[in-house]
Amino acid sequence: MSASPLISAADLRELLAGGRPVRILDARYRLGFDDGHEHYLAAHIPGAVFVDLERELSRPGAPSEGRHPLPADEDLAAAARRWGIREGEPVVVYDDSRSLPASRVWWALRRAGLADVRVLDGGLSAWRAAGGELAEGAVVPPEGDIRLGSPGTADVLDTGQVALWTGVLLDARAGERFRGETEPIDPVAGHIPGAWNLPIADVLTDDGRFRSAQEIADAFEMVGAGENIPIAAYCGSGVTAAQLALAGALIGREVTVYPGSWSAWSNTPGLPVATGSMPAEEDDLG
Repeated sequence: MSASPLISAADLRELLAGGRPVRILDARYRLGFDDGHEHYLAAHIPGAVFVDLERELSRPGAPSEGRHPLPADEDLAAAARRWGIREGEPVVVYDDSRSLPASRVWWALRRAGLADVRVLDGGLSAWRAAGGELAEGAVVPPEGDIRLGSPGTADVLDTGQVALWTGVLLDARAGERFRGETEPIDPVAGHIPGAWNLPIADVLTDDGRFRSAQEIADAFEMVGAGENIPIAAYCGSGVTAAQLALAGALIGREVTVYPGSWSAWSNTPGLPVATGSMPAEEDDLG
């Protein structure tokens, strides 16, 4: 497998046809629903193991930690072995939600030191469109032997560190939430003062695939994330921000994620909140 963080449906079919062991992970998840496993059981890529974003890619926490705090390093490592990941075996992860939860899996595993992991570009829809077969029922693999690293608090930002960030801070939420026009989930509407809005939809095509490297680079440039400028990203609860980190990887840019994101910031008393479309126009709500 190449160094790209993405794999096409056609290339995945070819990889599987070649007989090389590949661990496929199904990360289907929708905010506000608990039916990902149900959809997985009904139809999934043959051999795929279900990954539970709420229970395996996050943990319970205080409101000030956000809705999806990172799991403990040892819990993620145990989950990876439970998924059957083995040393030296390539991993491909997909979903049916424009690669949103799959990106969280990719980011978490890469952060823990797993180099050979990719996201299926276009997800399950692309697989179906390419004529890929589907299977039913649960896949329970033998225990894997993968040994993940223990990154702890490295390569992520907490709320205090975000407040002191001197690079470009990107908010991956939709524009209306960033501007503070609406907030359907969190207790306060608006954004972190000084942040720029780069909605994840701006780096994806209408069918949920990632845009070209040049288009993604242009999107980053438009919000001040030019070459050699440190980039951090947040979203509602640390899932879409991981997808922005994947977009950055496609153009060779490192994006540091604030896992607590707006759900943590807005649940921490005393922090300032801004509204408006960009830093030069935002109103500070104190």
